[in-house]
Parts: sequence; structure tokens; C-alpha cells
Amino acid sequence: MLQRLPLLIALALAAGPTLAEKGDRAKPMVFTADKQGRLDAVNQRTELIGNVIITQGSLTLRAEQVDVRATPDGYYQAFAHGAAGRPVNFRQARDLPGEAIEGVADQLEYDTKTETVRFIGNATVRRTRGTTVADEVTGAVIVYNSRTEVFALEGGQASPNPSGRVRMVLMPRQVPESPASGAASAPSALPLQPSTTITPPRKGS
Repeated sequence: MLQRLPLLIALALAAGPTLAEKGDRAKPMVFTADKQGRLDAVNQRTELIGNVIITQGSLTLRAEQVDVRATPDGYYQAFAHGAAGRPVNFRQARDLPGEAIEGVADQLEYDTKTETVRFIGNATVRRTRGTTVADEVTGAVIVYNSRTEVFALEGGQASPNPSGRVRMVLMPRQVPESPASGAASAPSALPLQPSTTITPPRKGS
């Protein structure tokens, strides 16, 4: 039996300190569906079926069925399920223009209070730069914290990788080209350091 130990990965190590789009948390959540919906005002619960799309700013969640529950303190918890051949899809822009976090899984749980997304079953999450995949993680379960951009990965039978293993692909960072050979390189500037004392000028100097 494969041991399922969570593996923590800070995406910031590979991508820099830029975090997920901070303006999303202040935007309203919009729900649409093709087939049917059910609103339980007493229990603060909404059920949607058929090509469900949830948007909140740059965040987009697509699934076959979604159950959204409001918490007593005014936040939302969404439980999404895919269909055969159509997994749940998630996408959210980062503060850095052109970059986004994209993920797919059999099921997904999204909590607006903790700003965490839990991808369950055949989970794959990528950091994209335009149409290019910059980094990718896969496993049975992936928990993504959009505040800190830290991933927690778990292996298991529902992992898309052989033997239920987790997998990470981190692309190399772009390194600036070195100056042409023979060209004189500009001297590096000395760092500024604060002075702890000020000596008054001597008279007559």
C-alpha cells in the first residue's frame, strides 16, 4: 500500500513573490448552468447541474455539477464534480500580467474564506505564462492556497502518475544573456549604507 504523505511546495520558489490576483476576493460570484438549479434560502445552499460556470473576477470554475453553501460568517464553499471525460476546470490569474494558475481534477472544493482550492482525483495544476506551461504538479490530491501560492500534494490510487506517485515539473528560469566577449562590463554600483553618526565640519576647513 502506497503511503500518502503530503508534500509541500512553495510555487514562489520557482515563480517569484507575485501572488494570485488579489482583486478577485472583492468581486461578486456569478453562477450559470444549462440544465437546472435549486436555491435553498433557509439553509443558504445552491445546487447547479449542467455545464456549470462560476466566475469571481479572474477566477473561473467549470464543472458538470456544483453545490455552493454559504457559511454563517458570509463566505462560500463550492463542491464541484466533473463528468465522464470532462473533469472540473479551474483558472485564476496572477498579479503578474499574462500569468495564471490552471488546474483540472475529477472533483474540486473551493473555500472563499481560506482562499484554498482542493483538487481531488487525477489532479493536475499548472502555472502558465501566456500559452506556455511554466510549472506543473500532478497527484491524487492537490491543495492550492491562492494567498501564499503553496501547494500540498498527496499520492494515491487516484494519481494520474504510475504507482500513484506525485510528480513535479519545474521549468528553468530565464537567464539574461551575458555581455559579448571582449566588451567592457560596467562596474557594479556600490550599495548605499546608512551612516550612524554625523561629524560636524571643523571650523576653518
